[in-house]
Amino acid sequence: MMAAGRAAQCGARVALLEKNHSLGQKLLLTGKGRCNITNAEYDQRKFIAQFGVQGKFLYPALHAFGVQDTIQFFEQRGLPTKLERGNRIFPVSDKAADVRQVLMSFLAETGVSIIKPAAVKNLIKTGRRIDKLEFSQTEMRAVSYIVCSGGLSYPATGSQGAGLRWAERLGHTLTTPEPALVPLIIEEPWVKELQGLSLKNVQISVYQANRKKDERFGEALFTHQGMSGPIILDMSKNIGKLLNGAVYLHIDLKPALEYSALDARLQRDLRENSSKLFKNSLHKLLPKKLIPVIIRLSGVDPGKKAGDITREERRRLLHLLKQLQLQVRGLAGFEKAIITAGGISLSEINPQTLRSKLIDNLYFAGEILDIDGPTGGYNLQLCWSTGYLAGENAAYGN
Repeated sequence: MMAAGRAAQCGARVALLEKNHSLGQKLLLTGKGRCNITNAEYDQRKFIAQFGVQGKFLYPALHAFGVQDTIQFFEQRGLPTKLERGNRIFPVSDKAADVRQVLMSFLAETGVSIIKPAAVKNLIKTGRRIDKLEFSQTEMRAVSYIVCSGGLSYPATGSQGAGLRWAERLGHTLTTPEPALVPLIIEEPWVKELQGLSLKNVQISVYQANRKKDERFGEALFTHQGMSGPIILDMSKNIGKLLNGAVYLHIDLKPALEYSALDARLQRDLRENSSKLFKNSLHKLLPKKLIPVIIRLSGVDPGKKAGDITREERRRLLHLLKQLQLQVRGLAGFEKAIITAGGISLSEINPQTLRSKLIDNLYFAGEILDIDGPTGGYNLQLCWSTGYLAGENAAYGN
């Protein structure tokens, strides 16, 4: 939508081809239906650093249409935004549908023709140029073509990898697509009991062969299969690369307290509740849903008086509070992945124009590119910026 609207703004006659019956199906799912439009990291170098070694590819796109441009784009079209924790920018309405409506209005005001449902079968080239698009019963020709068909995440929204297959047939190299920003499947069956429980201000470390491989602080969430939430999603890509061997999570439920301070806190709580049953003495320390699980894992009799807890039993409790261990069985897969890692090799795309280096009238933008960032609005900004730059250059034939 951004690519089409910008191309039309620049004077091109534009047709947007959509395989679904309505536009922006995946957009409606972003930010749990609230749409995290961008991240208010205005320092371009710091923003780009979030994308790792591939990030420098984005400099021209962010220069053309950056974070402030995105916020202004939506606010000037009647959608006020707000800043939340982690520099996340959301619409004040908390409705992804309102974000989509702004884009739909943008297409209408720029005169973009929307053709839907339009399932493209293939892109046919002659020499170094795309000659036409093939549909099941017809074909279409254009001066320039922009492919913004996404990756493989959330296939129910239409992201089933068609654009990646077209690009490969046209000679482009693909970095193997993998699910990214994806929940984890955990071995321990007790995670089901905690489904829906959100953990705030925790520290989670990833271990393999007793070596720490990653570590994040923030918010996590238990699901019926395992774990999700911002810090889990951000580590999932690295975790996926480790799954040739055993991988463990260590959750520090009280990272602000050292062992000695936490022990003093625990002793105080047990002392204050000395005449109560142990199972009723941890309500100030842990979320209600987590208490029975921690007690069971500790092996302490829940019917024991809090004042009778031994030093050894307290030691086992402290270990669980500081190093609650879970084994990762795997990633939840593309069906639950927010984005796709991998895609068309950036070495075959001109970052200044987003034009293919192999096909003279072909451009790419968005998730189809081999670049991805963390949660927090970074990946949608990638889409706005690359879409804008690709649309502009396709219109001018750059």
